[in-house]
Amino acid sequence: MNLKVLVIAVIFLAVGNLNAQNGFEFKEVVNIETTNVKNQGASGTCWSYSANSFLETEMIRIGKKPVDLAEMFFVKKVYLDKGDRYVRMHGALEFGQGGALPDVFEMYKKYGAVPQEAFSGLNYGTDINRHGEMSAILQAMLDAVIKNKNKKLTPVWKKAYESVLDVYLGDNEDKFQYNGKSYTPKSFAKEVVGLDGNDYVQFTSFTHQPFYQNMVIMVPDNWNYGLSMNVPMDEMIEVVDQCLKNGYSVAWASDVSEKFFSWKKGMAYVPGKSYRNMQDEEKETMFSYPVSEAKVTQERRQMEYDNYQTTDDHAMHIVGISKDQSGKEWYLVKNSWDTRNPFEGYLYVSKEYFKLKTTAFMINKNALTSKMKKKYRF
Repeated sequence: MNLKVLVIAVIFLAVGNLNAQNGFEFKEVVNIETTNVKNQGASGTCWSYSANSFLETEMIRIGKKPVDLAEMFFVKKVYLDKGDRYVRMHGALEFGQGGALPDVFEMYKKYGAVPQEAFSGLNYGTDINRHGEMSAILQAMLDAVIKNKNKKLTPVWKKAYESVLDVYLGDNEDKFQYNGKSYTPKSFAKEVVGLDGNDYVQFTSFTHQPFYQNMVIMVPDNWNYGLSMNVPMDEMIEVVDQCLKNGYSVAWASDVSEKFFSWKKGMAYVPGKSYRNMQDEEKETMFSYPVSEAKVTQERRQMEYDNYQTTDDHAMHIVGISKDQSGKEWYLVKNSWDTRNPFEGYLYVSKEYFKLKTTAFMINKNALTSKMKKKYRF
């Protein structure tokens, strides 16, 4: 099909800045219309920001006016569900601020959604999210419950726990006004957002589990044991390209700890020479102009995951494809670390980097061909 390329002015500016600063020249192949870049602040909530950006972009795709969705609504609901599971697991569960992409879709189906204007989650005197104190207090409460000094859990510990979330994030999400009409989260999700939470599926690629079956990715932040369809590494690229070239964006979870991921430079790729073997000049110029890139294998991908070199660090949102002057394709990725980088909040990620460092990605299954749906049993 012919895809109408939707151009956002901020991307033109970003590409201009990159061409002026570095030796790269990019030409758009696909650029999917999306909402503005957000800032997750001092909080480990990238999973909510990326998934909400994805949902907002899905609203645009189906012809709706996008809503700035409240990331903290999903964060609060995840904390409630995670707290219950943490106690039931006697504390043998990752707590804290992290999460996974399926969490948002699970909360969307279970609880609904809320606009940002009705639930900012900033009840503690700051302009951006700062969750260190709140997260520490919540875990301390749960640990006290688990110690069970009374020899029997009280019937009110959940109420006390939720009260802390109410104080920090707000207690007004159950009913709110939007454009002069009263909504609940459920009615807002149905009438305004208008997306079916069952349409979204996650993919990954690891050899320690069978291909073409759903698996639980063993990373600490997957507290809810979200499932992913396990496919060969190269098929991840096929699926993502199928989505993007047909107007569907992709939510993406990845490792970002490597020296060849640079938010400051707005790029990520897999250099042909390992970083530790580079000369100082090579390190300084590794993002200055196109260089040879390693060809990632399934074996290398698995080895880096097995040895904790690939960890579940961060979630972002893929909204396009561009080619550099050598003809190599890069994914255009929207981040949630504000706009203070050469791309005004975006970065370019090579497909080899995607193969190597992806932990999982989320798509709308309706973007797939009938052959793909049959293969993955969707």
